[in-house]
Parts: sequence; C-alpha cells; structure tokens
Amino acid sequence: MTFSLALCLDAPMQSWGIQSRFTVRETTTEPTKSGVVGLLGAALGIHRDDTERLSQLARLRMGVRVDREGILERDYHTAQNVPTTAGTGHRTVISQRYYLADALFLVVLEDDGPTLLQQAAEALRHPHWPLCFGRKSFVPARPLLRTGEGDQDDLRTGAAVQEKPLQDVLTEHPWLETRSSIHQRNLAAIDAGEVIALRTMVECPPATPGAQSRRDQPISWARDDRRFATRTVLSGQVPLTPALIAAGEPCS
Repeated sequence: MTFSLALCLDAPMQSWGIQSRFTVRETTTEPTKSGVVGLLGAALGIHRDDTERLSQLARLRMGVRVDREGILERDYHTAQNVPTTAGTGHRTVISQRYYLADALFLVVLEDDGPTLLQQAAEALRHPHWPLCFGRKSFVPARPLLRTGEGDQDDLRTGAAVQEKPLQDVLTEHPWLETRSSIHQRNLAAIDAGEVIALRTMVECPPATPGAQSRRDQPISWARDDRRFATRTVLSGQVPLTPALIAAGEPCS
C-alpha cells in the first residue's frame, strides 16, 4: 500500500537553494528535498545532528505541483565590519540573495506506510520550532495542511494522510489558488478551449528517460558535516480542470 501527505507551501517570499556559495545565494523554481525535510524536521523538533531521524524523513518520495509560478527577485545585502579570514581586521561584504515572490506549491510526500506521514502531519499542526521557507523571515502565509474537508477530530486522527500514490494526489488535489478573480479568469479560459497545465517535478528512478539531477538529497546536517547526495526528478504537467478549480478554497 502507498500513502501520501499533501502540503500547501504559500508565502509572499520563499527561497530554495541548492548551490548557494558565499556572496551569491540562489534559489530553485520549486521546493527542494533538503528544504522540505528541514521543514518537517523543524516541525518535529529534530536536531540537526540527529542523522538517524532526519534520514527517515529523507527517504520519503517527494513530488511538487506548481500551482502558481513565483517571480524571481533579488536582494542586495551589505554587511559591514565583517572579520577577515586572517583575523587582522574587518571588511564590508556585499551579497546577492535570490528568492521567489508570490509562489504557491503543492508538495506531496509518499511512503509505504502511514505512521511517519501521520507524525509529520500532527507536527505541522503543532510545530516544535517556527516554520519557514528557506529563510527565517520567509514564514507561511497559511496552514500547510488543507483544513477545508472534515472536522477537527478527523484532522487530529491523521485524515490528512491519504491511501493513494503521489501521482494521483498531484493530479486530483484541489487547486491551491485562493483568489476568486484568478479562478474566474481560468475557468473562462478553459471554457474557451484553452489548455492550462500546472508544472510538476516528481522524484523518480535514475534510469527514467528525461530524468534530471538535483543535489538536494540530505545525508547529514551536522554543523561540521553537511552532506548531500544527488537524486533524480522528472518534469511533467497536470491539466488544470474546472473540477480542480471548483474544489479549491477561494477567499477573495
């Protein structure tokens, strides 16, 4: 049996870096595996040097559906009085930090049993540490778990975990967009015959045709032993349908 947990990642600003170095901090165009595992680790209260517990989260299969493409933005930072590497004085450091503005993602995690996903879901409702999307100031704009279905008792018992494969959740989960004006505009476009597709990025076996490499599979986050491995993902599309739009949660 296969079980899945769907997360809503919505924030004014998000940053998901893989190759950030020194004065240039980049971001990918969708959440990284390391970033999502870190998010779950914060919710569960797992310390960065607890490699065993983090590895349990890292083995979850992950898929992403882009419900709203973000706008790539750049911050220009200047830090003064930074000690030199030689320790002989201070200097001014200029850095460029990229982030996504107004992005919205459906992230789906898959496992062969419900227990770990249910633990993660409960922790996301009552996180041990504050949650953020890549930087401490990039906080969620709404709950990560959709609460539009079922009562609170159902939610507490793990109803967020579904007995279905990741790909089915990506295809069937209600659209996360909340703006009624956007709903109406897309419904009109679909009625006029336009095909609207939501981009997906799904973890896959290395031999899958068209697979792309991502060096964001966490191995260790210990302060003196940060290591990541390469995983493979496959880019795809999910059609946006009137049913997905109608099942969404418009609020304005």
